[in-house]
Amino acid sequence: MYGFQAAGSAPIVDGHPIANPETIATAIRIGNPASWKPALEAQEESGGHIGKVTDEEILQAYMLIARTEGILVEPACAAPLAGLIKLIKSNPNAIPADSLITATMTGHGLKDPDTAIQTSGFKPIQAEPTFEAVLQILKG
Repeated sequence: MYGFQAAGSAPIVDGHPIANPETIATAIRIGNPASWKPALEAQEESGGHIGKVTDEEILQAYMLIARTEGILVEPACAAPLAGLIKLIKSNPNAIPADSLITATMTGHGLKDPDTAIQTSGFKPIQAEPTFEAVLQILKG
């Protein structure tokens, strides 16, 4: 079992609580997780790994998921993919070739619409909340 924490909020990897955790991935911005001991036990029992990824790596994975799968996740959900990408880049043999890999991504991107807006490269078009106003924008 592999797990990944945001670099600015990685108490398990760093080995001590983080007083002021910082990361774009707000759902994993936890300086002293309640599941610390179970996470270490799962890593040890499975022969796995717990690593950390930067906000930049998280955002790259976040955009990759949206671009290739059409799925909008919140940034914290992109951390597992970011971690797997980083792991394979640093050690191509870290995971056996015939492995089945799953990455749990349960948080929808609409939990953090600001990140979607900031990373999309497009400025949102605002409209009055009426059918006519939206229709007018769609007509151009």
